[in-house]
Amino acid sequence: MRVVFVHGACVRDGSWWWHLAASALRGHGIGSTAPALPSCGEGDRPAGPQGPGLAEDVAAVRADLTVSDEPIVVVAHSYGGIVAAEAAAGVAAVRHMVLVSSYLPEPGESLSTFGADAPPPFLDFDPEGGTFGARPELFAETFAQDCPPDLARDAAARLVRQTLTVTQQPVRAAAWHDVLTTYVACTEDRGTPVAAQREFSRRADRAVEVEAGHHPFLSQPQAVADIVRHLP
Repeated sequence: MRVVFVHGACVRDGSWWWHLAASALRGHGIGSTAPALPSCGEGDRPAGPQGPGLAEDVAAVRADLTVSDEPIVVVAHSYGGIVAAEAAAGVAAVRHMVLVSSYLPEPGESLSTFGADAPPPFLDFDPEGGTFGARPELFAETFAQDCPPDLARDAAARLVRQTLTVTQQPVRAAAWHDVLTTYVACTEDRGTPVAAQREFSRRADRAVEVEAGHHPFLSQPQAVADIVRHLP
């Protein structure tokens, strides 16, 4: 078995975000990868009005999922659940999906389907520039309040502007309908409301709650690794 991690919105360097959980899994002989998401500028085109969007993110993750027939567990975070829903559809190697504080969309739903009427204060939207991002000055208190200060600083250094159109682009498939799915709700999350997470968890086969903020794989990496290791 191997794990494919899919990171969330407005950040780069997926392998860094997951490195602590990946290390814990590696200690048990479980390897992992964390594909780059082009809409976050992790490719040959910058984010922006003409930049890569959801389709390119889906293609990047799907390419990783289809390199071999080895059984895969997909672990997706936040926006990564949007990407994974379509990317994992019809991939026989995917045996389980784990959604961490994540969106769990039906076909036709997009990130904006789940948004509030007013933009949250911790995000900055630039329609003219065609990007959005997390406000650096609010990042630690919103998304990493339970992380060690050095990790919170390193995380904030990896914030990027992302192509804004990904918020409106609907998924065309929902792999979680056909694959066993575990939803991990983070009860101290200040980014994705816990009530919303619990609604998403009702779509999953199994729900787990952890007393953690938005990034439990940084604040409690062993707990995340244990969830993956002990999947049914």
